[in-house]
Amino acid sequence: MMILLVVVVFLFAFASGKNASRKVSEVVINFKGDQNLFITYGTVSKLLIQNQGEIKNMPKETLALNTLENALKSNPLVKTAEVYVSVNGTLIADVEQKRPIARISTNASYYVDDEGYDMPLSTNYSARVPLVTGYIEKNNLKNVFTIAQKVENDPFLKKNVIEIHQNIDNVLFLKLRQCQFLVQIGSIESLDKKINNLKAFYQKNLEDKRLNDYSKVNLQFDNQVVCTKR
Repeated sequence: MMILLVVVVFLFAFASGKNASRKVSEVVINFKGDQNLFITYGTVSKLLIQNQGEIKNMPKETLALNTLENALKSNPLVKTAEVYVSVNGTLIADVEQKRPIARISTNASYYVDDEGYDMPLSTNYSARVPLVTGYIEKNNLKNVFTIAQKVENDPFLKKNVIEIHQNIDNVLFLKLRQCQFLVQIGSIESLDKKINNLKAFYQKNLEDKRLNDYSKVNLQFDNQVVCTKR
């Protein structure tokens, strides 16, 4: 029994040592979720090499996987990253990119991501998301994020809203595709009710072919839509 135990321990130690000394055979980069590639395979490879040197043919035991993960996460376009080595020696980097839901277009240009944080533009891809104009502070994106999130998750808004505007008094407006009127949302209070009122107004006037009769649609008042004719 004792001999068997010694043999098992020896074989385990031998296998562990052999596995640790195994060299990296290749590097595989997987992009999870949205494949729009704001960050490219080349950029990820460069981040890995900059922080570890040439990885292929490097012994597994010399790899600092946490360092590589942190290097990838340091890129402001990356949401999450996981780096690990498979049994056959393949180094795998699973990367999830941030997902924009609106694009700020003021004196500064950047995205707002789906968690409400700012996200830089990419030279590789431009997302088709609503523009945000007006008076926007980078450290105060709550109102814009709330509206943008609503647009992202509502099929009617996602199809029709092309711009979100916030004036100096934090009053919010929407511009709709192929409509000449401006939609005044006001604050984000009672937002669901305001959006439902907008949908009812839009559908009724679409059927009556009167959408182009108005220059402004005000949703700030409870249970009513106040329109200004052209």
